[in-house]
Amino acid sequence: MKIETRKVMKLSGIAIAATAVASATAYLTTRLLTREALDRDEPRVFQKAGNLISGTQSGNAFQEELRKAAEKLAQKENETVEITGHDGVPLVGHWIPCENAKRVIIAMHGWRSAWYKDFGMVSNFWERNGCSVLYAEQRGQGNSGGDFIGFGPIERYDCLDWIHWVSKRCGTELPIYLCGVSMGATTVLMAAGLDLPENVHGIMADCGFTSPHAIWKHVANNNLHIPFRLRGILADTLYERKTQSDAAYESTVDALRHCRIPVMLVHGADDHFVPLEMTYENYAACASPKKLFIVPGADHGMSYFMDKEGYEAAGLDFWRQYD
Repeated sequence: MKIETRKVMKLSGIAIAATAVASATAYLTTRLLTREALDRDEPRVFQKAGNLISGTQSGNAFQEELRKAAEKLAQKENETVEITGHDGVPLVGHWIPCENAKRVIIAMHGWRSAWYKDFGMVSNFWERNGCSVLYAEQRGQGNSGGDFIGFGPIERYDCLDWIHWVSKRCGTELPIYLCGVSMGATTVLMAAGLDLPENVHGIMADCGFTSPHAIWKHVANNNLHIPFRLRGILADTLYERKTQSDAAYESTVDALRHCRIPVMLVHGADDHFVPLEMTYENYAACASPKKLFIVPGADHGMSYFMDKEGYEAAGLDFWRQYD
């Protein structure tokens, strides 16, 4: 009996120790992943991780065109604009006006990216078609201030600050369109739920996710293949602590239920980072006039590259309707 008791106690001790090790490992990995998600300074361990998190399979042709287009846009003459955000954070943008402009685009780039990278390819299309563009640098990235990336709920208010700047520079007669890719798309879709000025005529969102919590869950389960439930609780807590906001569950779906301006939603059918289903959720929820453009074979952020003709036709049609 005593031997059996000792065996049970030994096995229990092993189980408790194993659970403790697993819990500690989960805690440490979650803190590290949350730093990768939110902190301005990327943890060194992820700097050469490639597409581990995004799962994107882009190919050499896309990467080469992306690089060339990014270099070209980065070198293009522009006016560097500095404003103070609603919460005192300094924000930086790049203003490239168009002679006899028909409209103004406010472009919001994605997570751990840059304005010239995300919009290098499409910038020529915008320029050819009479668009003055304000390329914003998202808070917590690039030259803008802020120590953390907010994944959309925080950045949506920055859209209002940029709208105000554009209206002061250009007046209120030119239509404004909020455009974004990836996290930038989530940013402008979140802004759809705000009280936007009348000169904002539409939103164009390419491959946006529905909420911070939702994209973290998807990446953990499908790209990193790690359990998310307990990690999700910790991630939400760390998000609140870092950003001073409890907005991890706030969603584009909720914002779009209150949207009153037209929305164009774009997504690649083979997106491995942000699932296509999230754009379908956004489309179903949107209460305003809406347009859906899905590109077969396109991975994350590749829709314009894969179908320039279709993308441009959809954009021109959207402007014709709502300018």
